Amino acid sequence: MAKPAELSPASPAMEVRTPPKDPGPSKLAGPATWVDERIGLAKLMSNIRKVFPDHWSFLLGEIALYSFVILLLTGVFLTIWFKPSMAEVDYAGSYELLRHVRMSEAFSSTLSISFDIRGGLLVRQIHHWSAMLFVAAMTVHMLRVFFTGAFRKPRELNWLIGVGLLSIGLVEGFAGYSLPDDLLSGTGLRFVDGLIRSIPLIGTWAEFFVFAGEFPGTLVIPRLYMVHILLVPGLLLGLISAHMALLVYHKHTHWPAPGRTNHNIQGYPFFPIYVAKAGGFFFIVFGITILMGALIQINPVWLYGPYNPSQVTAGSQPDWYMGFVEGAIRIIPNWEWHVLGTTWSWNIFLPGVALMGLLFTALAVYPFIEAWITGDKSEHHLLDRPRNAPNRTAFGVAGMAAYGMLWLAGGNDIIATQFQVSLNNVTYFMRVAVFVVPVLAFIVTKRICLSLQRADKDRVLHGSETNIIVRSPDGGYSEAHVPISQGEAYSLTRHPQLDALPPNGEKLGRTRQRLSRWYADGQVPTPTVEEIEAAAHHSDAPALEGSDTAESGVSH
Repeated sequence: MAKPAELSPASPAMEVRTPPKDPGPSKLAGPATWVDERIGLAKLMSNIRKVFPDHWSFLLGEIALYSFVILLLTGVFLTIWFKPSMAEVDYAGSYELLRHVRMSEAFSSTLSISFDIRGGLLVRQIHHWSAMLFVAAMTVHMLRVFFTGAFRKPRELNWLIGVGLLSIGLVEGFAGYSLPDDLLSGTGLRFVDGLIRSIPLIGTWAEFFVFAGEFPGTLVIPRLYMVHILLVPGLLLGLISAHMALLVYHKHTHWPAPGRTNHNIQGYPFFPIYVAKAGGFFFIVFGITILMGALIQINPVWLYGPYNPSQVTAGSQPDWYMGFVEGAIRIIPNWEWHVLGTTWSWNIFLPGVALMGLLFTALAVYPFIEAWITGDKSEHHLLDRPRNAPNRTAFGVAGMAAYGMLWLAGGNDIIATQFQVSLNNVTYFMRVAVFVVPVLAFIVTKRICLSLQRADKDRVLHGSETNIIVRSPDGGYSEAHVPISQGEAYSLTRHPQLDALPPNGEKLGRTRQRLSRWYADGQVPTPTVEEIEAAAHHSDAPALEGSDTAESGVSH
């Protein structure tokens, strides 16, 4: 029997390929499977392709998040050298003007960080600027959420978390501001001591509990230190985590545009696009904060000196986010009760403690009040343009105006000295302005919103103005218009029309119905398809050369 010929692997008639060897399971397969079985790693990794919309206004929340990260990083550095003690020492550092001055260890260590630790002053200023930016970014982010209606169902809980973050952020900022134990921060602590004392019936006991005795005591700085580096940061981390988790669960809101509805989301995947953009933006925020810390001086405590309860810094002002409380206390009349040997200081409690409680309570309940008035129980993932919710926008601007008046009142002495006017006259003016200006702001803002709605309707029906005047054969003059794109027309007409609730016989129902009618009153109706077709049919404006008429129209 002949032996079969062996075929060469290089033979053109047949090519014999050696099958690839099975590489076997990856070395990471075992650990990955182990982790997946316990924490659901595969499901977690599937979320890296989650879509996020892209708009500049969404970056405001990211600035707040990145500022908090910067605060944590710089705070760890400062914690290494700061001494949270009120024990008195003889200063022997390098700052000559305070050499041998008696001061607390807290203030002495702050001076040491500023003048003796390499990079300490830069980190201190970065930390302080980041705190300012953190509160400011949270405030502006919440304003964006408010004016666009992003707090509506199903995001009411996330709105409440945001209100909690803002209120706790104020506490965190004040606690950190007070730690250096300088004359300015000590004046702020004295201010808070007055707020605590003004609480009816329990004020004195509350003060003894906070300060471990009469103000200033010997334990308030160590207690504020624990609050600042442990308690409040832990609460902030937990609330931020919950806030981000609900953001992922509910999906992000987006602006109206063709193809966008309450049931979909358009944007970029979290990985790799959004991760790259977010990472770059973090370093932009970090870099700008470093520049601010390096070039713009803030809180030069060595100029104020150590805290002395018998002294007050001339022209002292709190950080900007507490200025409205200062202003309210400065302009309120001297209202006090003296009952059974006790003093009820309404002139401090009402503008101080009660005002902050009123502010955050109003913020917390507004989404539920608006839903109750409008009867709106549907889910919203499309944002409102502020002009399309005129009453909500007017309320927001009125609140900002009231805040601004109180903030200005907090510097009534500075205004009086800088503008050479009477301090009493400034105070009297602010007492009136804090009530009148918000009302005027509400009326003007609502009228502006309604005017913008009419301008949008006119733009959809008649097109975009060109600033080109055309003369007709009979001698008349008119401005040529060009049709707007279908996408723009869709965005201008996408918002739903708010209808008043139908009346019912109950008293509470009648009140609600009146509020609903008032809330919906005055809206400019969006143009109908018939109106758009009639406007296009009767339009006699000539189309300009090069205008995009193929995309004209509107989608309903």
